[in-house]
Amino acid sequence: MPHLTAHLLQSQLAGNESTLIGALTDAVVEVYGDWVRDGVSVRLDAVPTGQWGVGGIAGGDAGPWVVFGIRASVLDRPDADDIVNALCVKITDAVARSVSCHKESIVVELVPTPAALTSVGGVVGA
Repeated sequence: MPHLTAHLLQSQLAGNESTLIGALTDAVVEVYGDWVRDGVSVRLDAVPTGQWGVGGIAGGDAGPWVVFGIRASVLDRPDADDIVNALCVKITDAVARSVSCHKESIVVELVPTPAALTSVGGVVGA
């Protein structure tokens, strides 16, 4: 089950929540296929202006930061580079279309975790 957490300034997110959740879900589906849609989990964290800084300046023009938790086994596949590239491009495009920001300011962080270190419903590796 892919989980994405998008950290954005409140001013970027306000009123765009549903659009962003849908766009991020669609981005993952474009890479993995429609079978994954019901398992995509998106969490939006709105950060108040002044509580996120860039270059040592609070309240600067921080771009959205998306953390995508994926299974580490994805990186063992022969097409891993293609999958990583596609996820980064699709997620970046989804955020740029959904909120007011430049693509160049968007960070996408893929965080691979071995199946043995995750659980769903208390079942390890589920």
